[in-house]
Amino acid sequence: MNLWQLMLAECKAILADKAIVVTLFGGVLFYSVLYPLPYLQQVPTEQQVVVVDRDNSSLSRLVTRHADASAKIHILANLGSIDEAQTWIREGKAHGLLVIPANFRRDLLLGKGATLSYGGDASYFLIYSAVAEGLVAAGVDASKQVQLIGLLARGQNPKLAEQSINSITLNSVPAFNSSLGYTPYVVPGLFLLILHQTLLIGTGILGASQWRQKGYWQEVSPSQLVVARLSVFVLIYSVLSSFYLGYCFYWYQVSVAATIAQVALFMLPFLLATGALGIVLSCVFMRRDLPTQLYLIMSMPVLFVSGFVWPIALIPEPLVMASQVIPAVPAIMGMLELNQLGAGWLAIWPKWLQLWGLFAVFMFVAVIAVARKQKQATAINC
Repeated sequence: MNLWQLMLAECKAILADKAIVVTLFGGVLFYSVLYPLPYLQQVPTEQQVVVVDRDNSSLSRLVTRHADASAKIHILANLGSIDEAQTWIREGKAHGLLVIPANFRRDLLLGKGATLSYGGDASYFLIYSAVAEGLVAAGVDASKQVQLIGLLARGQNPKLAEQSINSITLNSVPAFNSSLGYTPYVVPGLFLLILHQTLLIGTGILGASQWRQKGYWQEVSPSQLVVARLSVFVLIYSVLSSFYLGYCFYWYQVSVAATIAQVALFMLPFLLATGALGIVLSCVFMRRDLPTQLYLIMSMPVLFVSGFVWPIALIPEPLVMASQVIPAVPAIMGMLELNQLGAGWLAIWPKWLQLWGLFAVFMFVAVIAVARKQKQATAINC
């Protein structure tokens, strides 16, 4: 059996296995919709907030109106106590609270200063961030109004008073995430993780289902089998990667800075290293259901140690070092730097070489592991 015949046999084995087909094709298509779905609105707006106004003055009502005018905040009710506001938050009726202290207006007019207190349910960090940002902006606007009133009371020219309060105007222009949304931020790295995990699952299921049976995989050399299997999976995932990094990026309005050639050149060692690792690990599994269970459990730890959803500085150094043997870890950060942040090739060169190094090591180990499995299978069948 030559290499082309072996690759054809591998294709037939993959397409004949429903679990692999569902994982490779159904899973990739399903996750392309499922994961971004909760974040299609990009940023949270109109979050429900309650107010505890202990001052009940014209200025405190102005603060409440400014908060309600914010695109991120909707004032739901004015309650009588903090305990009542906390009850509303616990029951899910509101996501945040604003507390305006007693003597708020008097203290500000006397120049003593006053403290606005706000809080909310931090279980949903995007919602909590929106609540905090909206309330802080409302407080800043109210303080500017007080400053303006004071300057006008001292007889200053209205235009000069307005200019002195707003002496610096911030013009914020996002460099990479133009919408400031969560989808363009999380989708690029998450899609690479999905490709990584499903590729490991596919190779794991195929290997685990074959090692205890007779078939063409026992009639060829280990190196030939590894090359053929790796080639077939890489060809399949070249198409799936094009779908994720091409159509899905366009659909979810993800910024793209690299050329097609650069993306393809970087993805090649990633797919090769992941496929080789999958073949190595497939020699460990004795049941075909174990790869799916194991890799799904590993997905969240891999996501965090990759460094784009959680700062690397907050992860223990030994864990960070150990994670470098997982192809997804250098691939995710390297692709984000290259394709989303516009980094040059020299900037991601070390990660690209790291992926090639991982491929070389896993390829060598895969040949040894497959040869051992073939010997064990021959001994069992004899």
